[in-house]
Amino acid sequence: MTRTDAWLFHISNGLVICTGLVYAWMAYFCKSDDPYAVVGHPWQPHLQHAHIILSPLLVLVLGHLWNRHAGPHLKRDTRKRRKSGIGMLLAALPMMFSGYAIQTAIEANWRMIWVIIHLVASTLWMSGYLIHLAIRLFGKRSSV
Repeated sequence: MTRTDAWLFHISNGLVICTGLVYAWMAYFCKSDDPYAVVGHPWQPHLQHAHIILSPLLVLVLGHLWNRHAGPHLKRDTRKRRKSGIGMLLAALPMMFSGYAIQTAIEANWRMIWVIIHLVASTLWMSGYLIHLAIRLFGKRSSV
């Protein structure tokens, strides 16, 4: 993976994670003083839109990195950070699919199912990303 690939990934992933976390905080933990409000925070719709607009960038970068990074490592049977990488790959598909399904679900029950799947898969994705990154950072320090 080139430095440009890594920066594209970290920036797109960071933007999607940050907008998703802040949106989730606003949606589930903020309560409006207005009893007729449909949002918990005035900025909630803006964060939701930012998350939805930025997510395809991450999907494109993931597709690019599949060809440049993950695919070649799997073919070469690279062992370093393999478990965390495969964990990220396994979490990415339900995370992406459920994110789009949330927007297209008509029935409230299905929307709630997709939201739960999205929250679980996204938590697994973030955990895998942090583990994958930590192994790289701490692995370099210990080998020096």
